[in-house]
Amino acid sequence: MRRRQIDVGSTRVEYCMLMTATKPTRGLLGSQYWNRLLVLWISASLLCVTVPAHAQGTEKLKIPNLGESSTSLFSAEYEYQLGRAWLRVFRSQAPTVNDPLLFSYLEDLIFKLVTESELQDRRLELVVVDNATINAFAVPGGVIGIHNGLLLHAQTEDELATVIAHEIAHLSQRHFSRRVEFAKTQQPLTLAAMLAGFVLMATAGGDAGMAALAAAQAAAQDSALRYSRSNEAEADRVAMQTIVDAGMDPHAASSMFDRMMQASRYATGSRIPEFLRTHPLSENRIADTRNRARQYPKQIRPAKLDYQLMRARVVNQLADTPEEAATKFRKELEGSPRSTAAARYGLVLALTDAGRSDEAALELDAIWAAEPNRLEYVIADARIDMARNEPRRAAEKLAARLKLSPHNHPLTMTYAEALMQDQQAHVAEEVLVEQSKQKPNDPYLWYLLAEVQGLSGNIIGLHQSRAEYFILNGILDQAEKQLRYALDLVRNDYTTSAKINQRINDVADMREMLES
Repeated sequence: MRRRQIDVGSTRVEYCMLMTATKPTRGLLGSQYWNRLLVLWISASLLCVTVPAHAQGTEKLKIPNLGESSTSLFSAEYEYQLGRAWLRVFRSQAPTVNDPLLFSYLEDLIFKLVTESELQDRRLELVVVDNATINAFAVPGGVIGIHNGLLLHAQTEDELATVIAHEIAHLSQRHFSRRVEFAKTQQPLTLAAMLAGFVLMATAGGDAGMAALAAAQAAAQDSALRYSRSNEAEADRVAMQTIVDAGMDPHAASSMFDRMMQASRYATGSRIPEFLRTHPLSENRIADTRNRARQYPKQIRPAKLDYQLMRARVVNQLADTPEEAATKFRKELEGSPRSTAAARYGLVLALTDAGRSDEAALELDAIWAAEPNRLEYVIADARIDMARNEPRRAAEKLAARLKLSPHNHPLTMTYAEALMQDQQAHVAEEVLVEQSKQKPNDPYLWYLLAEVQGLSGNIIGLHQSRAEYFILNGILDQAEKQLRYALDLVRNDYTTSAKINQRINDVADMREMLES
């Protein structure tokens, strides 16, 4: 564990950063960006914050109200801009998932929950982290992160929704600004206690002084812990109301907590689930959640196939090899799977990735007849065609489906890949340029667009798309280089040159924000 201190306004905040697979590093952007971005990590799940607090009067600590005081440090717009800056850097440091189907499913679920939540600023951005651990986090400014491994542990959509609703509650209650405000108001009293300790060290002796300093620090940690727990309790309460209003089962929260607690019992040291490090569970918290759920009627909801299909995708993503994934799904089918269709769908994905397309097609036929229009099956069929080196056939099927669902993101991305494989780069470019207007914040879209523009000979467009990709991944120096390469190639096209110059100015503004 690595400790540092940063200044937030006039308040010094000590943080401890967990050394995980998604830990940030400084090398990519340099220290001038890093100190600025650390502010954002305070409320993210990868941080635990220790703020000073007075040694007395913490027994009845109350959550501050959400009035002017709690929003004076950071406005909603300021948090939004910082959150997007954090996300750009995070993408450059952590492995993320480029799965339009999974992404769209999670976006739809978040939208459903946010619609029923207390969150006012609904400009949200999702990032899916390729990590098998139990974790989700919310960053000020509307960034929600979900480890795909969370889907392995949440057995139902409602269990997953309780975790997401909890993170949405942290955003809606502005816990970041309130936590910093709390630290700011508590600091002078703690400094006085620490100064008294230094006086004792100089007069009564070192032992007495060190004891006083230890007591002041312990009180600071206790006060911070109490405040953090109050935030967690508030998030639990607000999240449960969101779950109820969304028509989901409130009892799923305690079920998910039980599952997390059980996972922690079988973990040792650093293998404790990351979510539990930053959202600590206790028997009392689980009991409170269970008692609160009893106030509502239990919702008996059948297992949603949509969610089980997404879990199958995650199992396939996190397996070391496609053959390993195929073995897992076959064993599941031999037993009593929660969803036979989902287990067979997972087997289709694994066999396709393993190059066993004929076997995959047979498995897909076994489930496709029941729901011939299901999007997951349509895309799986197209991927089988592509694996068989029949991309034109896949493109024709996907084009027909896109007429029924224009701009559907998973369909469009798969269609573009099929077109590229079929050497129709110009058509793929047109498709992706149009889709970029719908999904301008998708790094994978810009990556794929740059690829097809290179194949179609649009070198200026290639550099522009690469720049967008680098911007979304926080690599601003490379983004500026790509834009200047594009500018050098523009002749008398004043409209294009003006757009490129404006984007260069945008990159400069992003860099200035991080350095200020």
